[in-house]
Amino acid sequence: MTRHLGTRPVRPGGLGALSLGTALLLALTACTSSKNGDSAVSGGKTITVGTTDQVTSLDPAGAWDAGSGTIESEVYATLLSTETGSPDVLPDLASKIEPTGPKEYTVTLKKNLTFGNGHDLTSSDVKFSFDRTVKIADENGPSSLLYNLASVAAPTPTTVVFTLKSADDTLFPQVLSTAAGYIVDEQVFPADKILDDGAVVAAKPWSGPYGVTSYDKNSLVSFTANRGYRGRQGTPKVRKIQLKYYTNAGNLKLDVQQGTIDAVYRTLTTADLDDLATKKDVKVHTGSGNGIRYIVFDFATQPYGTKTKNADKRKALAVRQAVADSVDRAQLAQQVYKNTYQPLYTPVPDGFTGATPSFRSLYGDKKGGPDKSAAAARLKTADVTTPVTLNLQYNTDHYGSSSADEYALIKTQLEATGLFKVNLQSTEWTQYGKDRIAHQYPLYQLGWYADYLDADNYLSPFFSANSWIANGYADPAVRALIKKEETETDPAQRTEQLKQAQDKAAASVPLIPLLQGSTAIVTRTDVSGVPSELDATYTFRWAGLAKR
Repeated sequence: MTRHLGTRPVRPGGLGALSLGTALLLALTACTSSKNGDSAVSGGKTITVGTTDQVTSLDPAGAWDAGSGTIESEVYATLLSTETGSPDVLPDLASKIEPTGPKEYTVTLKKNLTFGNGHDLTSSDVKFSFDRTVKIADENGPSSLLYNLASVAAPTPTTVVFTLKSADDTLFPQVLSTAAGYIVDEQVFPADKILDDGAVVAAKPWSGPYGVTSYDKNSLVSFTANRGYRGRQGTPKVRKIQLKYYTNAGNLKLDVQQGTIDAVYRTLTTADLDDLATKKDVKVHTGSGNGIRYIVFDFATQPYGTKTKNADKRKALAVRQAVADSVDRAQLAQQVYKNTYQPLYTPVPDGFTGATPSFRSLYGDKKGGPDKSAAAARLKTADVTTPVTLNLQYNTDHYGSSSADEYALIKTQLEATGLFKVNLQSTEWTQYGKDRIAHQYPLYQLGWYADYLDADNYLSPFFSANSWIANGYADPAVRALIKKEETETDPAQRTEQLKQAQDKAAASVPLIPLLQGSTAIVTRTDVSGVPSELDATYTFRWAGLAKR
């Protein structure tokens, strides 16, 4: 049977959403609430957004982090984009998408699209954008999201044909809405290397609702509405935006409270958010909790790792499992985050179809709490000499200043067992990404927000062959399960495959999930346009903002 959805959005397989079959036909018609053209650009007042996060790159092929994404999501558009507060995807630069074969999706572009520099935006640019992301395959970029993309063709200026490696991939429309799907100008970007930020800004290759007009990296960036944008977000309600960077969350809080800045996106402490929520001129907006925080083990440099002098796989596994036995998630959630975060026992957050709390039944007291005796027994059985020295890296400018308290408490928890000696180090985010893929951190902090709302987006980036965390973990059985679930059309079988993948990965402990929680956006009360439900993937979109 062929199901015609007309203008209905496409849903991923998570959160109990509709599972899409092979014969599904998606005819998606764009809906834009605002007119395009000079007269439609309103709002003479500039809105200033503050952040402690940092940019690593303005080239979409070279960055896959919230700091870079804050800018990229405003200046680059995708073929499809997510519905605010929903897992649905709708047309953006596309006018429709339809499966034209078991391994094929055909996208039709809107007509007369242009970049901010006046260059035509055609199917050739779309093909170029996907081809270069796959070719460059930057370890800090989003290329791993394109795991199932075999080739891209541009048979006409407004037609793009995506051929996939495996059939029945109902998640692919979601992938088109992610950072891997930003459309760039082939006349500006090199095909085989990352373009410097200064060159990007000078060339004005903007396909999104805003363009950058001045750029002082990680200090102050100015934006103005891109009059050529014809995507789903429509013409921005406010023409000018400034993004101001802070090195201290306390100063960021003070400035929004005093009205120096109009909004905050990443990152204030829980105590700061609680305090600001009591101020009459400030509003705190929150969303559902699909963000996660976790610790990664580098299989090369962790204790007894493959590139250490005393490499021993059995002992390395015992260390990872003993750490998993020793962390107290409930204490972290309560003492550091006042229960705005909740304990997490699998990389897949609670509420997603297939989420399985594997760590709860495998480690600690088998009820979610720590167990010193279980950790000691593992290390003794593997002939590991204690205390084991753990060099643990964390970050505060990207993951928030509360990370200092979070990791100080983790250090206390681990050392309280008498089994570990923990050395803590902190690094700025712009260096952090480079160091971790260079295997300089034996253990390190990471966090994650969904690119698309499906359990797969919490498994494939961590455990697949193209793993973004790139920590040396490689389990053929887990990878095979992930490959199966990504194209499985039977919901019950897919749920079982997701469960098995989580259980098998947890047994090897390539990472330790810690907490699940939400992100907050703070605005002055005279700023409107922040939806009652934040964007499902926590992209803070500016096009709807206005200032009275």
